[in-house]
Amino acid sequence: MLSDRSYMRNDYNRSPTSVVTWILCGLTASFLIQLTSERFIAGNPVDALFSLTPHGLAHGKAWTLLTYALLHTDVFHLLGNGLCIYFLGRELLPLLGTRRFLTVFAAAIVTGALFWLGVHLIRGDANILVGASAASAALFIVYASIYPEREITFLLFFVLPVTLKPKILAWILLAITLVGFLYGELAGGVYDTGIAHSAHLGGMLTGWIYYRFFHARHGWDRASGVSITLPAWLSRRKKASDRPPAEFKVNLQHKADLRAEVDRILDKINSLGFGALTDEEKRLLDEAKDILSRR
Repeated sequence: MLSDRSYMRNDYNRSPTSVVTWILCGLTASFLIQLTSERFIAGNPVDALFSLTPHGLAHGKAWTLLTYALLHTDVFHLLGNGLCIYFLGRELLPLLGTRRFLTVFAAAIVTGALFWLGVHLIRGDANILVGASAASAALFIVYASIYPEREITFLLFFVLPVTLKPKILAWILLAITLVGFLYGELAGGVYDTGIAHSAHLGGMLTGWIYYRFFHARHGWDRASGVSITLPAWLSRRKKASDRPPAEFKVNLQHKADLRAEVDRILDKINSLGFGALTDEEKRLLDEAKDILSRR
């Protein structure tokens, strides 16, 4: 009967909307509101309220350290950042988890804003900063650090197909950004193209710091040898919470216990990423998949 089908039952497990989808929807909606404001409202209050400027920040608009990323100069600016976030996000989100992904994304936006402010406060100009390019740059650096040898193909100028390894592309982008920053944005004058290279550098630095000091230290790869240890006089006595958890076995024949353990593991993946699972949890997840599919 129709009511017996899985998608007609109330307990049908629907996949939650990805945070990448929410980000892209937010950027698109913000851009449409921005266009409406520019065209129909005198003074363009959306840009004035949410874009980042040294003058606005000096007058208490602290929220613009984040909200500037919601606005874009034109549809191509939005399209470029949207494609980067989409393709990089679908690769990184399963590995990082929602919380870490959002943390890197937001931290890159703020760091990019601070880098840009440092340059334009020195120059004393009235430029504004908009766009999520700092976050896109951070995501790419994280991706290139995790998968340096994986070949990717992209269309140069949307026409010419080019295949490069992420590590090579990262160095090329860093070199271009540094040249643009030193000889364009920082120097000003006729060589300033209006591109916020300083914000891009801030995003790249955020991605590298996350990978180097947070991601790699959790054993998901072997890129970092950095570790922070307590002095001997502090580490001599361990707290009860520092003791290894007691080992236990899940009764695979008891369906309720098995489902509860699978739910716990899935929650852990959602918050910390797949790489945070132990070998025992991975094995249990594989066995549970086979057992539950037969019932």
